[in-house]
Amino acid sequence: MLPTNLVSTCIFIVQFAKTLSSQMAGVKPKVLVFDLDYTLWPFWVDTHVTPPFRKTSQGVIIDSLGYNVNQYPEPSEVLSDLHKQGYILAVASRTGEVQGAQQLIELLGWKKYFSYQQIYPGGKTKHLTNIKKALGVEFKDMIFFDDEGRNIRDVSELGVLSILVKNGVTKKVVNDAIQQFSAQRS
Repeated sequence: MLPTNLVSTCIFIVQFAKTLSSQMAGVKPKVLVFDLDYTLWPFWVDTHVTPPFRKTSQGVIIDSLGYNVNQYPEPSEVLSDLHKQGYILAVASRTGEVQGAQQLIELLGWKKYFSYQQIYPGGKTKHLTNIKKALGVEFKDMIFFDDEGRNIRDVSELGVLSILVKNGVTKKVVNDAIQQFSAQRS
């Protein structure tokens, strides 16, 4: 049997190690919000492709004119990984081609990753406000990814960490954003 002060010391060390470990892991965002056009895919869904879309027997997505719908190389893997890690994912897009965007999300196999979608013309601040209300989170607990500076500026003013995306979402872009979030919130 260990002396009482040694047991207390051991308990303290274990609790301290757990606290230190959680601090080193950092604070994680509760919700990651993604724009669609030029963020998750390399085009404007309302002007550069022609819905409706379909998947060929070879698994290629084409538009109604038979043109291939190109993709960025990493978003599918990034979304899958984030979902597996337990992040809540959402979409905020102001496209006028709502049905086409939703159809592509489905054909790309991404629908299962998104807990909430705001796809309609309007401002990104309205989209993020609706996401905040629907998911019961605070702006400070979100990261927003978009390719347009005006959206980054507007959403940043809400208190959301907003990341300007160039050439599509990548693992590096998302990991750097999560590290930045953690550093700012720790």
